[in-house]
Amino acid sequence: MSSYDVAVIGAGVIGTSVAYHLTKAGLNTVLIDQGDLASGTSSHCDSVALICDKEPGIDTKMGYQSIQRFLELQDELSYDIDFHQRGCMYVCEADEEMVAAKRYVDAQKADGYDMRMLDRQEIYDLEPYLAKDLKGGLWSEPDCTLNPYKLCYGFVQRAQELGMKTMSFTKVQDIKTDASGAVEAVVTDNGNVNAKKIINCAGVWAPAIGRMLGLEIPIEPRKGICMLSERGNKIMNQKVQEFGYMMSKFDDIKFTRPVSERVERLNVAMVIEPTEASNFILGGNRNFTGYDIRSEIEVMQAVAERGCRYFPIIKEINCIRTYCGLRPFVPDHLPIVSEVDENPGFYIAAGHEGDGISLSAITGKMVMQLITGQETDFDISQLKFSRFKKA
Repeated sequence: MSSYDVAVIGAGVIGTSVAYHLTKAGLNTVLIDQGDLASGTSSHCDSVALICDKEPGIDTKMGYQSIQRFLELQDELSYDIDFHQRGCMYVCEADEEMVAAKRYVDAQKADGYDMRMLDRQEIYDLEPYLAKDLKGGLWSEPDCTLNPYKLCYGFVQRAQELGMKTMSFTKVQDIKTDASGAVEAVVTDNGNVNAKKIINCAGVWAPAIGRMLGLEIPIEPRKGICMLSERGNKIMNQKVQEFGYMMSKFDDIKFTRPVSERVERLNVAMVIEPTEASNFILGGNRNFTGYDIRSEIEVMQAVAERGCRYFPIIKEINCIRTYCGLRPFVPDHLPIVSEVDENPGFYIAAGHEGDGISLSAITGKMVMQLITGQETDFDISQLKFSRFKKA
């Protein structure tokens, strides 16, 4: 039986970041995953770290602080994570969206973030291939892109250099506790792992780990598709999203889009971004369909329809493959980053929905601060697991 200070369950971007930050802090850490590194949601997603897709308040604060941490990690990690700070654009096709976007930008600017409205000419100066009947949009300066695969491997490579142990293809079967409910060990199909601190970073699979302790973690898989184009000439300079994406993600930003029945029913909103390999990724949709990650033809058609509406030029470009990922959805759209009161030593860092890549850097730092007894960089009481019991 092996013994460690901390056992981290889940080797996606959240788990690898947590494991790296703990190892860097001097804790003897083991990282456990039922598959290989980045084999779940972290390899079935896009590649951005944004603030402009987050609600004003702690959601945006986490996103901004995570970007600041990524700026440090560029030099801290020995692995090139393809980090580029390009900014991000939202575009609006209706006056009603421009009004909602202006309210959103005003709220973010009031909190000190570098965001501004764009008129029609400005969006075409930035993205000449956009459809010519759009109203305008908004620009977010801090936003950036990075490679989620490379990020996971970068965290793990550096952590292993510092002494972290990795247990891939190892299934967690149970979690042992003492008479008081405090955690003692992780039971796996490769033997028991003693640890007085256990962090559940299993994403959409976090509820299954929680049930081993009798906990109901309110995370549900929310599916999204990505379509990858063939390589060719660059047709966009940074990530571009329709403002309707905000409506598809959050429940409190309401307006009616002029879309087809299929786009509305499948909850599709255009997001598109260039890659370092001279192609682009087009998404996306948000649907609750369990753990099925097959690409449905109708969803692909709806995503292509919405993409062509904003970038008509892509009608002439081939899609070479598609893939789907599962966002760990939490009803209030905030992740869970906290210790569990009933089980001392058991922590949850999961439920980031589509922001796992974006929030991975700050989440790893926050968990390290919680476990080592440090004060977190800002108040994260809103992220406590206990908030669901109060509700």
